[in-house]
Amino acid sequence: MTMRRNVHHSDGGHFAIEHHRAHGCRPWRAASLLFGLLMLGCGGEAGQVSASGSPIFAATNLLAAAARPEETHMWMTVDPHRFPITLADNEAARVFAALLPMTMEMSELNGNEKHGELPRAMPTKDAIRPGTIRNGDLMLYGADTLVVFYLTFNSSYPYTRLGRVDDTAGLAQALGRGSVRVVFSRQ
Repeated sequence: MTMRRNVHHSDGGHFAIEHHRAHGCRPWRAASLLFGLLMLGCGGEAGQVSASGSPIFAATNLLAAAARPEETHMWMTVDPHRFPITLADNEAARVFAALLPMTMEMSELNGNEKHGELPRAMPTKDAIRPGTIRNGDLMLYGADTLVVFYLTFNSSYPYTRLGRVDDTAGLAQALGRGSVRVVFSRQ
């Protein structure tokens, strides 16, 4: 047997809860428990409210933050420019991130990339032939060469994706011509 209840929230909104007696499921109890635990994670005060005035909104923000772990982001700094990078979800990217912070002299190659030698070999089981390399791709060539691409072009070479610069505006100008010192960091 399924029953449907409309529940009204203090902010004027409402939502429906379905109750499944046949399975003994009590979704409102589970939701209350989850909400209570989330509020404890927000500072230990059950009455804590977000800037929007809604405890539900605060809990939603906490869940969203948990879904975006900080381990997936890093920074690339080419003085005075700082570029956010989203790391790929693979073993090579995790090993690379564990090496940070790292400062590296990167050399120019082909008018479209900067490359430098890493202090150790990285896993390459996720190497692919991407076909199109995009402005902002952070890749591993072979097992120990880090490459930052600043132009989009086609390539038949295999690379392991490490990440991608989130906002490439000014990337080519920041990297410039010739060698450049680049700092990779978690913060």
